[in-house]
Amino acid sequence: MRSVVWLVLLFVAAVVAAITLGANDGIASFYWRGWRVDLSLNLFLLGLLAGVAVLVSALQALRALVGLPQRAREWRALRRERAVQSALRQALAEFLAARYTRAQKAAQRALSLRDATPEGGEQELAQLSHLLAAASAHRLQNRTERDEQLRQALATRRVAVPRPGDDAALLLAAEWALDDRDAAQALVLLSELPPGTARRTQALRLRLQAQRLAQQPLQALPTARLLSKHQGFSKLAAQGLLRSLAFQALDQAHDQDQLEQVWQSFDPSDRRDAFVAARAAQRAAALGSHGDARGWLRPLWDRLDELGADEREQISLALLHALPGMGADWLPRLESALQSYAQEPAVVVAAGAAFAERQLWGKARRLLEQSARDARLDAAARRRAWRTLAQLAREEGDEPRAHECTEFAAALD
Repeated sequence: MRSVVWLVLLFVAAVVAAITLGANDGIASFYWRGWRVDLSLNLFLLGLLAGVAVLVSALQALRALVGLPQRAREWRALRRERAVQSALRQALAEFLAARYTRAQKAAQRALSLRDATPEGGEQELAQLSHLLAAASAHRLQNRTERDEQLRQALATRRVAVPRPGDDAALLLAAEWALDDRDAAQALVLLSELPPGTARRTQALRLRLQAQRLAQQPLQALPTARLLSKHQGFSKLAAQGLLRSLAFQALDQAHDQDQLEQVWQSFDPSDRRDAFVAARAAQRAAALGSHGDARGWLRPLWDRLDELGADEREQISLALLHALPGMGADWLPRLESALQSYAQEPAVVVAAGAAFAERQLWGKARRLLEQSARDARLDAAARRRAWRTLAQLAREEGDEPRAHECTEFAAALD
């Protein structure tokens, strides 16, 4: 088909040439001193086209001749760049194959070839070579060489217009700092990341590890929540991690003011978590602030029907620590809880201990006796029930019964 098209174009060109050049009735005359040259117009036009073609060819040949040294330099630079890329690919392959010594040598060879180039080569190739050499040295536990290669990789970093290699260098440096248990250095490196890079999943993982290593649970909570939002964890794992960080933050509070600040700094979703609220209430009760403990438990106690059995158990056991000073406003809540969850031992023992706190001995005795003998109940709660029964027996003057209850409590230690 192509041949047919060319043949048609050739016929068209022949027809056009015959029409335009067929009537050769023009003449071109040239005068030079005493000489005169007459040419037909067709011959003059053909000669003019040939002259232009020769002139253009000569100019191109001259330009190629003049640019020959530049082309030679470009060719040599291209060869060196290809050699650098080949060495870099070999270094990457050796690194992924866990041959770290060979990977380091290949990366050093790539750097040597790049340095031998008068133009210096591309900065990205040099940066990647330094990073591969540093990563290999890190695997070989050669921290001195790793830090030197990392320093050279970061030396070419652009702050105004960051490159992918710059982010990679900072992320790797932060990861290696965590491997060295240097949380402060890891956080400093992560703080230098651009805002977009800092929100990536890997950056958030490293930040979370650094904050946990630095014992900063309050700062780690937003990071873990953001990582969970990015689906960095499963829902169950994220819930467990958030609870663990909240527990750690609560345990670090050494007085009630610090504990109040920690509680107020929590996200509302954390304060609605029954396990976190129970831990906070227990911590507040241990610091002597029973009123705050009950105040933190009250919103959850008012919606027990929305909680699971394990959550109700945590809330009920936490209430045991916050009983001193309990007001009469809690009695309707306890009665309602007993009507709905009389088969759950934690709710029963909490209600019994609360009735005893309010000196409602008749209601308290039956509930505490039931709880003290319930093997499903936590040992500490059962011990609390026996001791409360012993106190009740002493109030009634029944010393043998009080002694018996005290022995039962001691047996659970």
